[in-house]
Amino acid sequence: MSENKEKDKEKEKETYEHTFKILLLGDSSVGKTCFLMRYIDNTFQDVYLSTIGFDFKYKIVSLNNGKKVRVQLWDTAGQERFRTIGKNYYKGAHGILLLYDVKNQKSFFNMKKWLTHIKEDAPKKVRIVIAANKIDIAPEKREVSEEEGESFAESFNLKFFECSAKEGINIDEAFQGLIEEINEHYEHYKKIDSQGKKLTDVDNTNSKKKCC
Repeated sequence: MSENKEKDKEKEKETYEHTFKILLLGDSSVGKTCFLMRYIDNTFQDVYLSTIGFDFKYKIVSLNNGKKVRVQLWDTAGQERFRTIGKNYYKGAHGILLLYDVKNQKSFFNMKKWLTHIKEDAPKKVRIVIAANKIDIAPEKREVSEEEGESFAESFNLKFFECSAKEGINIDEAFQGLIEEINEHYEHYKKIDSQGKKLTDVDNTNSKKKCC
């Protein structure tokens, strides 16, 4: 049995309250796979083949309230030719980590397109966090400033994190922020349901919270 499979079996033995499905979305080459692997294994490789279709990993996460949840993390292809297949990925999603590359202005401009797809195809209660990746590059190579990223996220009332998968900067914070918000939202609607009231969908905007 491989080391990774042994780790997966150990994780399965842990008790947890819920399972949350989280998607990593964004253009091709923004670093979704590197972002995920840094979070799961705390490793980084300079070169990854483009993800074909999807891949997913599991992780048990401790919440601020002391409880544990299991997250199913989906690494999805960013290439346009896989966009129609991607509609199926949205089913049952609780959260989305939407990434762009700070040295690729086009990936930033395409964020609006991604948010449009999310609004059209994702569950209405889905939580969204925006992550600006590759901030480890030299300042002169940046095409998107931190202020631009913050302003964009604020305009959609979303949490925003500047990150580096290479250096491990704000990776845990971005995921934890999203997972805590998913759980808070989940528990809120679970409580409403337990009171015999009808569950209703809400819009895609997150409660605004200042971060990083």
